[in-house]
Amino acid sequence: MIEHIVAHSIQVCRVAILLQENLETSGIMLNRELVQASALLHDITKTRSIETGEFHSQTGADLLAGMGYSEVGDIVRQHVRLDNYSKTNGIKEAAIVNYADKRVLHDRIVPLETRMTYIMEKYGKRPDLLGRLNRLWKQTLDLEKRIFHPLPFGPDSVGLRIAPAACDSEMRDYFRVTDHREDTK
Repeated sequence: MIEHIVAHSIQVCRVAILLQENLETSGIMLNRELVQASALLHDITKTRSIETGEFHSQTGADLLAGMGYSEVGDIVRQHVRLDNYSKTNGIKEAAIVNYADKRVLHDRIVPLETRMTYIMEKYGKRPDLLGRLNRLWKQTLDLEKRIFHPLPFGPDSVGLRIAPAACDSEMRDYFRVTDHREDTK
């Protein structure tokens, strides 16, 4: 992965874990390891998609499912658009990763409006796409309200609550490629 996509993914993970931990304190139990792995790997095929034009959410899901990580892959597939935005669906791991991704522009935590404006400008060139992105924006605003309803803080303070993580090196290990060939000396 390109370094700036790694930095983006680590920041998305920080936001997702902050939300997961605070939702747990509020009585909403989510699988932390699933949230962490999915957030870190949500853009696993983004670098490749820049050249191929493929839908990185789907190719990332396919790659992970092929490696035996279908549950992570399913969340990766939904990081752009959730399968279900229904209020009766509850808050699930996929919703946390989806929302966290919408709060990180490159490697900065930004207000939802800033990120959605960026997405609209970058991807909303055609009228049909602009219409879909407008619906996505409304759904994400509603999702934000549902996520923060049980929390003791609002969306504006997310960036203030995240300090550089002591586990950055652990997070970066997700992106390391190890050469397992034997030493030829």
